[in-house]
Amino acid sequence: MQRTAQTALVTGASAGLGTHFARLFAQDGHNLVLVARRQDKLDQLATELRQMYGIHTTVIAADLTDPKAPPHLYEELMRAGIEVEFLVNNAGFGTSGAFAELDLARELDLIELNVKALTHLTGLVLPAMIARRSGRILNVGSLAGFLPGPFMATYYASKAYVINFTEALAYELRGTGVTATVLCPGATATEFAHVAGVENSALFTSSADPASVARYGYRSMLKGKTIAIPGARNKLSAESLRVSPRLVARVLAGHLNKS
Repeated sequence: MQRTAQTALVTGASAGLGTHFARLFAQDGHNLVLVARRQDKLDQLATELRQMYGIHTTVIAADLTDPKAPPHLYEELMRAGIEVEFLVNNAGFGTSGAFAELDLARELDLIELNVKALTHLTGLVLPAMIARRSGRILNVGSLAGFLPGPFMATYYASKAYVINFTEALAYELRGTGVTATVLCPGATATEFAHVAGVENSALFTSSADPASVARYGYRSMLKGKTIAIPGARNKLSAESLRVSPRLVARVLAGHLNKS
């Protein structure tokens, strides 16, 4: 069923889950603001969705590891008179290896993107959502956020932040007409594993279909769910991690990440 055209802002829209989120919004007749670093990929996707669904698309090439990028992005939206009804904070990446041996600048970029840009964009669009009593925020977390992750320490910690931030925000937003949802998938067949250098690890011996994961997150967001964990096995894992001793959790994660 077609819905009234509203605008969704999707970060990390040039690949993986971001592309699938964009398609889901377009199929429902919503306009799009597509954000990522790769201008060519964004232009290609924007043209395709515009031609297929007759929606309006806006492409903004931006590197969200730059702390100046979120306010510049928001200023562009204001100049264009674009009101964001849906915010999908999907952009993010991971790294692997012992923390002391990793490139510190890269780890700080990870925090800038996975944590600070997500928080910054949410803070910029949220007041207007609350004022009009309408809006939905979808933050992409991970099962990794439910436990400490040796050999991917910064990434796991960043996703713990995303989960806790979104849960707290969802509680604060009760009764405002605005909702916040965190999507917590397990291993998913996107570019993430290659970028993080873990494509051959035990974690990625079996990966979920990204279209199915995005669809689950999208529907959960529309329902106003706070935590969305796709897949029965992932749900069971998340519940098990809640009650497992922290030592057991970190030993397990360390073994899987190192292998």
